[in-house]
Amino acid sequence: MMGKFVVSTRSNGEYQFVLKAGNGEVILTSEGYSSKANCHHGIESVRKNAPDVDQYDRKHSANGKQYFNLKAANGQVIGTSQLYESASGVSSGIASVQHNAPDATVEEPAAV
Repeated sequence: MMGKFVVSTRSNGEYQFVLKAGNGEVILTSEGYSSKANCHHGIESVRKNAPDVDQYDRKHSANGKQYFNLKAANGQVIGTSQLYESASGVSSGIASVQHNAPDATVEEPAAV
């Protein structure tokens, strides 16, 4: 199965997307966007930047787990991963985004 971007609306009215791998697991979550159009621009930015390994920042959370941010060419964070127990998990997550994002479909529930 292919990956997909799922667009939704947050409780504060902002739009966001998640990138899901073919198995349905969320591998990247976006920031909040003020409009649906901006949210779609964010999706296009993920598609464009995902293949470039230099656009990923590996991070450590306060609880010691690891995660990564995907950045746009201007350095702005466009997506954040889930938390991982190990560096190898982070590497696998990055590889999954690189594999799934470029050709992922976009799904918008009717209420969005």
